[in-house]
Amino acid sequence: MSPLSPLGMAALGSGVIAITYGLARFVFGLFLPAMRDELTISATMAGVIGALPFLSFVFTILAAPLVTRRLGVRRTGVAAAGLAGVGLIMIAQAPSSLLLAAGVLICGISTGLSSPVMAQAVYRVVPADLRGRVNATINAGTSLGIALAMPAVLLWAEAWRSAYTGFAALAAVGALAAFCYLPRDDQGISLSRPRLLPESVSRAQWLGIARLSGLAVGMGIVSAVYWVFAPDAVINAGGLLPSQTAWMWLAVGLGGLSGASAGDLIARFGPAASHAAALVVMSASLGLLVIDPGNFALVLASAALFGAGYMTLSGFYLVRSTQIMTEAPAFAPVLPLLATSVGQVAGSPLAGWLVGAEGHVTTFMLFALLGLAVAGLGTWLLNGRAAVASPSIGQ
Repeated sequence: MSPLSPLGMAALGSGVIAITYGLARFVFGLFLPAMRDELTISATMAGVIGALPFLSFVFTILAAPLVTRRLGVRRTGVAAAGLAGVGLIMIAQAPSSLLLAAGVLICGISTGLSSPVMAQAVYRVVPADLRGRVNATINAGTSLGIALAMPAVLLWAEAWRSAYTGFAALAAVGALAAFCYLPRDDQGISLSRPRLLPESVSRAQWLGIARLSGLAVGMGIVSAVYWVFAPDAVINAGGLLPSQTAWMWLAVGLGGLSGASAGDLIARFGPAASHAAALVVMSASLGLLVIDPGNFALVLASAALFGAGYMTLSGFYLVRSTQIMTEAPAFAPVLPLLATSVGQVAGSPLAGWLVGAEGHVTTFMLFALLGLAVAGLGTWLLNGRAAVASPSIGQ
């Protein structure tokens, strides 16, 4: 089979990320109101369950570079999509909140494997001057998965089990595509301890990754409330119908496609301005949602802004980290993506507690203010400091 072209790699990677991130991880909040009604889940419990995919992601992404080195790009890619299918079908069949939580946990494992292996695949098959653009495009695949939830909700408004069964079938297709098209490792699986990092990683590079990771924690906390409780807010506080949230998630997905430009934004405006602008956009989306949660037009605008802000930020952390540690493409995004999930693990139950205690409006406004504070901190950390980059910023 002929090697993947950069366009082919972008398409395949986007598809795998759409499944593992979009369908297996972030669509959960869209179906949460129906799950809560059927399985009698409290707001606090929903927040805990919503944190589980972020928690399993934290542990999995730490092991992902090692798994990728031992299993190779192709096997790891198949495992990522396959585990997404297992988790999704468990959710579809869950008779209780306990088994629902187990399925959600497995979905987070699939997500943790997918980003590092896709970054390694890009390094293997894409020329250096195109890697930033291809990585950002693959990262934006999350938006495609989220957008796919829209027709699922319209077809199965309250039948979330049928929707998740369909998602599991798509995951099986993704695993097959990964098996057929991801690059095969020339060497056999090494039984010796693999070297994850080049010996030349400098202190300045570690500091650059540490700055990104600190900011990613804050972004993760801020974003958690939207992923888990935005549909719940417009249904319970705004009186919208569950079927209307399908259009909301479509807006998140379409807005998130702008995240494919993250690499180009860094090259044109610099890291500090790109990061701050995206966080301001995401914070504005939280406030806009609860100004009038029953106003469908405002809800759609909020969703599009959230998708644009979040996907640009996640693309920013991915692309920027691979620019800082150019020779370690599977490891470079691990810490920033890990930090994002650490923030989401903390933010999800916090949001659930605040929703139960203070309501949706107060909760979303407080998280929006936190987002603006992180934007300001990022401007200070990234602007004029010893930001580390590879010789070619477009990589």
